[in-house]
Amino acid sequence: MVQGVHFRAGQLSPQEIGHRALAGALSDLAAMGAEAGEAYLALALPAGTGVDEAEAMVRGAAELAASLGVALLGGDVTRAPTLALCFTVVGWASDAGELVGRDGARPGDRVGVTGELGGAGAGLALLDGAVPGDLVQRLGSQTRAALHARYATPRPRLGAGRTLAAAGARAMIDLSDGLAADAEHLAQRSGVRIELSLDALPVAAGVSEVAAALSLDPRRMAATAGEDYELCVCLPAPQAAEADLLQQPVEAIETLSWVGSVVEGPPGVVFTDADGELSGYEHSF
Repeated sequence: MVQGVHFRAGQLSPQEIGHRALAGALSDLAAMGAEAGEAYLALALPAGTGVDEAEAMVRGAAELAASLGVALLGGDVTRAPTLALCFTVVGWASDAGELVGRDGARPGDRVGVTGELGGAGAGLALLDGAVPGDLVQRLGSQTRAALHARYATPRPRLGAGRTLAAAGARAMIDLSDGLAADAEHLAQRSGVRIELSLDALPVAAGVSEVAAALSLDPRRMAATAGEDYELCVCLPAPQAAEADLLQQPVEAIETLSWVGSVVEGPPGVVFTDADGELSGYEHSF
């Protein structure tokens, strides 16, 4: 994660920066249903960075690692033109067949998402000062704090990933670029068409108010804002029915919402109740 690209240092504390960088890396393991093991940090510091600031970044990552049973084993520190934190994380499974890729979705599967969406995007909008001050105050301190946390200190869904993998997940991805973009990755890798519904999306509290201030549809914000680090999963219908029976909550999953299905057709994603196409963050080089 690079200053000015993935975060702005002036908006987050050093501890939040360290937490967020490790969380983003571990989220990829969650999307495979892996057991997280070790993490290594390459920390690139610009001139003028204080020792206390650098230690706080490492402390933020170390506290998250400890809470998840992950061993932060070392790495490297170097000087660089801009601040960057690069985590290498190692995941484990007793058998390679237990791991879930992005290429296994099949027609007839149901598509679900864990947790709630849009909170990180709304939290970033608040940090950017894009929301008028009077509305910010009306949101209330508790909602503001929750939206800030969704952006600044996300929790990788490691337990949920393992539970969904054990339940028979055929394809899975973490929502870093937004559901619209990340579901597209599943569709293209699996060679299937994924149909989703905006109305079915679990929208986080406070997103509707922030979206209204930005003249946006909150459902579209939930589908495109990204960085929620929830999981999008494709499950065969029988296993999905079993997950329905477990419901509220599935073990290690706060909530699991069914938002669409996998169908025959040209590879891609379509929101059946949206006007026009939706897209999340697109990587460019």
